[in-house]
Amino acid sequence: MPLSNSQYDEIIREYNARQIQNQHILDDHIREVYGKDARLKEIDDAISSCSLAHARKLLNGDMTALSSLRDKLSDYKQKRLDILKELGYSEQYLEPVYECKDCKDTGYIGSHRCHCFKQRAIDMVYTQSNIRTILQEENFDHFSYEYYSEIEINPSTGLTSLETTKKAVTECKNFIREFDDVFSNLFLYGDTGVGKTFLSNCVAKELLDTGHSVIYFTAFQLFDIFEKNTFHRETDEDIIAAHQNIFDCDLLIIDDLGTELPNSFTISQLFLCLNERILRKKSTIISTNLTLNQIAEIYSERTFSRISSNYVMLKLFGDDIRIQKKFR
Repeated sequence: MPLSNSQYDEIIREYNARQIQNQHILDDHIREVYGKDARLKEIDDAISSCSLAHARKLLNGDMTALSSLRDKLSDYKQKRLDILKELGYSEQYLEPVYECKDCKDTGYIGSHRCHCFKQRAIDMVYTQSNIRTILQEENFDHFSYEYYSEIEINPSTGLTSLETTKKAVTECKNFIREFDDVFSNLFLYGDTGVGKTFLSNCVAKELLDTGHSVIYFTAFQLFDIFEKNTFHRETDEDIIAAHQNIFDCDLLIIDDLGTELPNSFTISQLFLCLNERILRKKSTIISTNLTLNQIAEIYSERTFSRISSNYVMLKLFGDDIRIQKKFR
């Protein structure tokens, strides 16, 4: 993800601080278990001495030293694990502590930026840390079917509100499961308050938890970035970075399409955005209160054609959940 130098430096400082904190945690664990059983320190000292002695043998041409070292280290480590188990600790208690095990909290895997670095860059550029708080509540663990009717039926499908929602949830979970293998997009539409945003947040939570980069925007926020990139690009390095990330992130969520003020600029920018992400095979979720006919009328047949031919269309219907909660 494109970053200014100051933003990059800030993220690297965060990783350095995290590594220092992780080392402090590990040091505390070591002091704790050493205080409970002196044998653990003796084993660790023996491992250090053994490794150094065998390294000298290798330098002196003893080619059997490596296999001998492996056997001794394996024996020492097993004894260490046995003692930890006796004391009631997990096998990992004396292992290095990492928030991201993939890059070991360095931000890089080899010469490539880790997924955690990419998402941190997105969070910084868009100040989207508030999304993390929202997703603590709006996720599949908290998704409830109790607000969807078993009586109200969609005449065009013959399905009840509850059946329709269950089908949409299944499609969303398929989208998550196949995300890395099958290019797909989701279009969630229906009346106000039927759970479209909640469901898109459920998907966002699952993909963030598996290391994918996700950007969430209301339609107004998205078009604001496009406007600033078009008319104020020369003076704002952050806007250039933000605009580029919209096309590079693994998943873009455009919430409440239609709440912005549609005009020739927003219409053209939406087509450009959706078309470019389709070409790059980058997934997008759109939620809107508009009908399909309104989408075609407002954003043009060309844009509607891109959506209808490249998105899984999921219509939710029912009574406004916010109002139901209020009365309950």
